[in-house]
This record gives sequence, C-alpha cells and structure tokens, in this order.
Amino acid sequence: MARTKKGRALHGWLIVDKPAGMTSTAVVNKVKWAMDAQKAGHAGTLDPEATGLLAVALGEATKTVPYITDALKCYRFSVRLGQATNTDDAEGEVVNESDLRPSTADIEAALPQFVGDIMQVPPKFSAVKIDGERAYKLARDDEDFEIAARPLYVDEMLVIERTDTDHVLLEMTCGKGGYVRSIARDLGEALGCFAHVEWLRREWSGPWETDDGVTIDVINDLAKTEKLDEYLLPVSEGLGSLEELRATPEGAAKLRNGNPGMVYNGNAEFGDEVWVSFEGQPVAVGIYRSGEVHPSRVFNL
Repeated sequence: MARTKKGRALHGWLIVDKPAGMTSTAVVNKVKWAMDAQKAGHAGTLDPEATGLLAVALGEATKTVPYITDALKCYRFSVRLGQATNTDDAEGEVVNESDLRPSTADIEAALPQFVGDIMQVPPKFSAVKIDGERAYKLARDDEDFEIAARPLYVDEMLVIERTDTDHVLLEMTCGKGGYVRSIARDLGEALGCFAHVEWLRREWSGPWETDDGVTIDVINDLAKTEKLDEYLLPVSEGLGSLEELRATPEGAAKLRNGNPGMVYNGNAEFGDEVWVSFEGQPVAVGIYRSGEVHPSRVFNL
C-alpha cells in the first residue's frame, strides 16, 4: 500500500526576504512547516549571514527551479578594505592586513576585470565538493587543498558609494554560481590592499525583487493559516525566461502523459525550449518542433 504524503499539495513560489543568521535550508524548512507543504526547495543558496531574496519553490514549482537558478541576480555588498580573512567575510579570522587604501577612482578602474565571462575560485569556506567532501569541512579541519577555478558571467559591477576610507559599497549583477566573497577577495588582491565582504544582500533574482519578499516574522505570524497562502505566486512565474505556447486540448492530454503534443502557433522557432500552458496552467516544458512540443518536464497541476 502506497504511503500517503504528509502535508498539503501546494504549488507555487513564496519569495522570502531572508534575515542574517539563518541558512537557506532553514528558511525552506520554516516555509514548509508554516504552510504545511508536502514539498519545498529553493532557487539559489545564500550564505547564512547574507540577507535578501530567497525564492522558495513549493510542489510543482520545484520543477522550474533551474530556470530561476540560471537567471541573472543582483547583489549589493560592503567591502572592507585592508583586511583579508580566512572565510573571505567578516565571520572569519583576519589573515592579512595592509595600510594601503586605494582611491575610489582606483577601485572603479579595477572593476572591469570582474565583468564579462570570468574565472572565479570559490572560497575555501564554501559548499563546493572536493573528492566528495565539502570544502568548508576540509577548511575547518585545516586540510591543505585547492579549489579549481570555474566560469562566471558578470553582467555589471558598480561602485554605489565610498562609505568611508575602509569601506566601499558595490553592486554586482551576475549569472549562476557567483561567490561575492571571492569577488571581494580578488578585488583586494588586484588593488594590493586585501579585502573581504562585510555584509551582503541579494536585491533581486530573475523576475523578483526583495520588495516582493515576505519576512520570517510574517511567516511566523501567519503560520498554519490561509492568510499565508495569499503570498504564494504562480508556478508559471518561474518560467518567464521561456517562450509560452498554448496547447490544443488534445495536445495538453498527450503532454500530460509525457508524449509530444500539438500547440497553437506562437513566437517559438524550431528547436527552442518553451513552456506550454492549457487554460492558464503550465502543462509541460519541452522542445518545440514543427507544431509539437516534445516534453522534458511535465506538471501535475
């Protein structure tokens, strides 16, 4: 006899303004408990001390997580000049110091090297896996190891404000896999003064801004009530990067069974990845070929 899943079959996105001191997993667990949801996940981890937008996917929205993870994101962060730490943020121990303080003009002149397609080495205190072990665990155990550089696309890097001699406020818009702590570390090295991230906030991700987010206090206050459901956004909001095509009734039935289905004409071209709707609800994601969509993901809504 099949086991009955615990909780409600909720489907959609809850945008959370994550506070400092809470892991992304803890936020997901809080949402899952508060909404009594069967299934939940998030699109893009934030460090525990980071704040800002964390998109929590519920139910069938978890199938759209890759499209939000791949979307551009914007981070605003304060860089402490003159100090490097072993974690590349304010939580770590200072391991190098310098009396040099670059001018704002020097900082602005250094930023272009961090824009475009760059290679970035993640911090040693990160969740990157090294031979099956998390890097942060190896770092805590004082193991000697290296992390390979990986590609990152940075769309924009700006100086927002020179808050004082020791600090500069920056804003970065980038693709998936970016480590802001690495940017601060590498900027300090480029400027010859050392640096680390003092605080970090994700301002927006994909289609959502932090202002769209609900706070943990609100989640706690409205937990286990239908009032919290009012903050749930549609599953389709996670598919905004794809072209939408509408299925014929027969096509929708075939797509729901995992088979190619007919769609009405739209703006997609042969070979495009698209999402298909029927009567306003997502049915599938797949590849458009000559009037049909061949599904790779099917939604059970």
